[in-house]
Amino acid sequence: QVQLVESGGGLVQVGGSLRLSCAASGRAFSSAAMGWFRQAPGKEREFVASISKSDDNTYYADSVKGRFTISSDNARNTVYLQMNSLKPEDTAVYYCAARLAYRWGSTYNRPDEYDYWGQGTPVTVSS
Repeated sequence: QVQLVESGGGLVQVGGSLRLSCAASGRAFSSAAMGWFRQAPGKEREFVASISKSDDNTYYADSVKGRFTISSDNARNTVYLQMNSLKPEDTAVYYCAARLAYRWGSTYNRPDEYDYWGQGTPVTVSS
């Protein structure tokens, strides 16, 4: 069984920064891709960013492009989400997810593409 544990969430003011971490534990595995999603109260879970481990390609939602950066430390089975210039609309619970199999041509931006999920870490951006 694979476990994903997010950390780094919290309360930050508008314009501030946070770095989220997602550490994989349990049996060793090599995921093909990892992603970050978020869910605000009363809204559906939405794609934030993903990274393909085979080629290190990264993909972002338009709403976070230029402000957020996803990166991966494969040796530590950890993925990060650096969030800068935070806005109130970034307030949500952030989830990381892992997909085991490579999928040609995918940007890994759909929740149903992922096999494992973390429990989420809340981010609140205050104005």
